[in-house]
Amino acid sequence: MHNKWQELASEFKQELTVYQAVLKDRRTPGHAKLLLWIAVGYLLMPLDLIPDFIPVLGQLDDLIIVPFLIVVAIKFIPKELVTEYRNNCIQKKPGHLTNNSNICTTCMR
Repeated sequence: MHNKWQELASEFKQELTVYQAVLKDRRTPGHAKLLLWIAVGYLLMPLDLIPDFIPVLGQLDDLIIVPFLIVVAIKFIPKELVTEYRNNCIQKKPGHLTNNSNICTTCMR
């Protein structure tokens, strides 16, 4: 069970690295970037659509709206672009990502 959590965390780190590189790419559509910024802004915004002091619903809106915006933004990113970064940046295990940083940097230019 512990290995499964480690593997899941490792995959999450890899995907995070890939999507960080994808968002820096000029070929990523502006509306995808905008949706991600809206998701981050909504998460950090002190005002919510449903106030947090309302039990359950207050926290539930954050758990629904933010992931929804992220999923929609990711759907707007071309799959070829994500595949390119995944192939270039994630060729080795997460502990070796620093070896691939030059590849990622080159791809982003």
